[in-house]
Amino acid sequence: MADMPARLAEIVDEFAAAPRDLVLEMLLEYADVIPALPEGAAEREGMEQVPECQTAFFLRARVTPEGTVETLFDCPPEAPTTRAFAGILAEGLAGASAEQVLAVPDDLYQRMGLAQAISPLRIRGGTAILGRLKRQIREQLG
Repeated sequence: MADMPARLAEIVDEFAAAPRDLVLEMLLEYADVIPALPEGAAEREGMEQVPECQTAFFLRARVTPEGTVETLFDCPPEAPTTRAFAGILAEGLAGASAEQVLAVPDDLYQRMGLAQAISPLRIRGGTAILGRLKRQIREQLG
């Protein structure tokens, strides 16, 4: 069984070790790391909406011919927590193989200690984002 990507594991450890009162602040720093949609993708073509998120959130995972995963996220700036979840995945999964992404635990955000810092509704949204990414990858692997 593959382990989750090293960078994502580092992020999880950083959060898990952080003082509770700093967790939210750390989380929001990731709201700025989502790359903008590439030119021409603005109409969200081929992207899937995540209805569990309280805001209009779209994503796409693509398995490249080399077997690595490319992620694409579209989330409004006025939803910083949801953007931060996507930012953590964008950075943590960069260059990861499909097997590594599928090895990411579903309770990722609980492991980071976020359950104490943000509402269960937001955690559910974040978990749904990860779940849909993994499902898209599984479908492509056939």
